[in-house]
Amino acid sequence: MFSIMDVPTARQTILKRIALDETKVPESLLARLAETFGEPVIPAEAVRRILQDIRTNGDKALRSWTLRLDQVDLQQACIPQQKVQAALAGIDPALRAALQESASRIEQFYRKQPAVSWIDQTMGGTLGQVLRPIDRVGFYIPGGTAPLPSTVLMSVIPARVAGVRSVVVVTPPARGSGEVNPVILAAAAIAGVDEVYAAGGAQAIGALAYGTESIAAVDKIVGPGNLFVTLAKQQVFGRVGIDGLAGPTETMVIADENANPAWAAADLLAQAEHDVLASAILLTPSRKLAEQVQIEIAAWLAGKDGADLSRREIIAQSLQARGGAVITRDIAEAVDLANAYAPEHLNLAVKDAWSWLDKVQNSGGVFLGETSCEVMGDYVAGPSHVMPTGGSARFASPLNVWDFLHIISVVGLDEPTAARLGKQADILARAEGLNAHALAGALRTQNPEKE
Repeated sequence: MFSIMDVPTARQTILKRIALDETKVPESLLARLAETFGEPVIPAEAVRRILQDIRTNGDKALRSWTLRLDQVDLQQACIPQQKVQAALAGIDPALRAALQESASRIEQFYRKQPAVSWIDQTMGGTLGQVLRPIDRVGFYIPGGTAPLPSTVLMSVIPARVAGVRSVVVVTPPARGSGEVNPVILAAAAIAGVDEVYAAGGAQAIGALAYGTESIAAVDKIVGPGNLFVTLAKQQVFGRVGIDGLAGPTETMVIADENANPAWAAADLLAQAEHDVLASAILLTPSRKLAEQVQIEIAAWLAGKDGADLSRREIIAQSLQARGGAVITRDIAEAVDLANAYAPEHLNLAVKDAWSWLDKVQNSGGVFLGETSCEVMGDYVAGPSHVMPTGGSARFASPLNVWDFLHIISVVGLDEPTAARLGKQADILARAEGLNAHALAGALRTQNPEKE
């Protein structure tokens, strides 16, 4: 189940990722799509049709698709604030306290992030950049097989710190009942969400992007989801901003011979339980440790120490298809392989983990030492757990305050500088064949008082 590979085999196996449009779709899903649409369609085409219907027919289409896909008769998508606040009051006090501490740490973390406007007056007049918060942002919070209140906090709080005026959450109603999990609503209350709607899938993304009679359009859409949500975000990009195209979660644990095999095994299991497509990979120069971790994984899955891993079937499929251990020459080679893979999460369970931080080039988040396990980052450490996947950590960043700001350039040249630069603008514009540009630049070289 949890295989052990050498580096050459690992490079061929783990560095090959499946692109969004290459995702293998189960035949059962294709059959359901054919039944729903009355003809064979691929997921991208199904999403295109749903989005077009939402764009054309608004709430009517939103209700129709929610009924067809979720078996929910959606009479009213909006969840009243009284119900949101009641959910917070009704959850277990210990859970409420944990959510509030998580929220507090997330806010503390992001209030330390530098994000300031600047003005300079040394270049001939006034130049600068002013930061403005995005006005209205929509957040997709998965419902699926596991409610994710942590994702509410990790997504919304950086936006609140940035100053976003209007925060909107959409989350799928439970199939059949139409209810939204109370813990999602409780987290929304703690995060200060302005509007919550019971809507999921591509139809929810369409409602956020195009607006309906009951849901005003947003300026940006943030949040992970299934294949259909991700395809919908891809298709509405340009109409609205998006944070990125989230894929299955991934973690790499780099461990030396001194690492605790039970801890390493638990960390890998924690990520494998997300999704059958999740990747949980151990890199170590110690074959002994890899074998011990392999034994520990089997023991935990068998119920070691009374462990009740309710998602063991998902874990088993994930580890079989996309997990394993890689035996490297040394820690340096492990870090090089991790940089090539660019994981969403990188755990350095090694002696003097801080000494390796400068060598980490590509990762959504790096967790230093065995006590700083990824699960802490998932819930309470502080930084958002919404991180780049699928190798996009080579160029993308975890969700942060800057995702909710846009920059306005400020140009206020004084007359002498404008006269001097007008000549250069004139020359450059003529080189581009843009004579009206040249005229506008040349006129600034003249003194209007002498005319």
